[in-house]
Amino acid sequence: MPALDLIERLNQRFNQLQSQLIEWQQLLGGFRLLAGRVFELPEVEKGKEHAEIALIKVSQHAGPKALALGLAHFQRMFIYHQKQDTSAKAAIRLPGALCFAVDDAQCHAAQALTAAINQLKTELSHMITVESQLPPELRFEFVHTHLRGLKTLSAYRALHIVTDPASVRFGWANKQIIKNLTRKEVLTMLQKSLRAGRAVPPFDKIQWAERVRQEIDDVSKLPPDVKLKIKRPVKVQPIARVWYRENQQQVQYACPSPLIVLCRRSTGAVAPQLGELLDYDREAVRHKFIPPGLPTRLLIRRLHLYVAR
Repeated sequence: MPALDLIERLNQRFNQLQSQLIEWQQLLGGFRLLAGRVFELPEVEKGKEHAEIALIKVSQHAGPKALALGLAHFQRMFIYHQKQDTSAKAAIRLPGALCFAVDDAQCHAAQALTAAINQLKTELSHMITVESQLPPELRFEFVHTHLRGLKTLSAYRALHIVTDPASVRFGWANKQIIKNLTRKEVLTMLQKSLRAGRAVPPFDKIQWAERVRQEIDDVSKLPPDVKLKIKRPVKVQPIARVWYRENQQQVQYACPSPLIVLCRRSTGAVAPQLGELLDYDREAVRHKFIPPGLPTRLLIRRLHLYVAR
């Protein structure tokens, strides 16, 4: 059970985060908007969180409406900010960019406040994932007991400021998370899951415990030096590609929220060229050549755990 001190600090940090986000919105709202473009994505329906995505239709908003939607988005951290038939597990995303003309003092103020907010987000994440000493399967109950309805991904998500870019283009990224593990690490993970004593629908606690025991038995039969890896596909994500003409450099960002683009008057910066985010169509994707890896055998489907042959 997490200490009362942790719970008190958790609530204190979250209240600070909300307060500073309001201050941040007011600060940006006082800047002169040069250009704004955000892309509204369809919300994920309940029960379809793990469905394969073949098509994502994008709705574009520009100018003052983009500004209003973009600034409001950063406060959307709770389940009740969504429609009733929308999944509470799916991330709230609004890719895009909001571009402001700023003097040096405004630029420094925005950067300092953004850094302070991101520090609070990091501390909040550390409290929940590390200091609580809870396994992942018990964190949901802990968070929703003390911060009811909080969508942790939205709360953890860092704010991004970019300065004086020449252009901001948008696109989609498909990738996999690949993590190499030892047999001992996998067994430790499974034993934690067993000790949690939870039920995972459609199984009750007894049925789920039996499944995990079988997984432990399957892993225990493997050689101690076996090579194991998790190969988990990550759902398609919007990205932003930011181009800096001065140093001829492109930087790519994950873009679940609008980028804040500051154009400094002292450098003569003007609004960057803003691209569009087109609809995602899986059938139209052309993948680059990927060299074949070592052959693998699926061991535990729910964990995307494979054994290297």
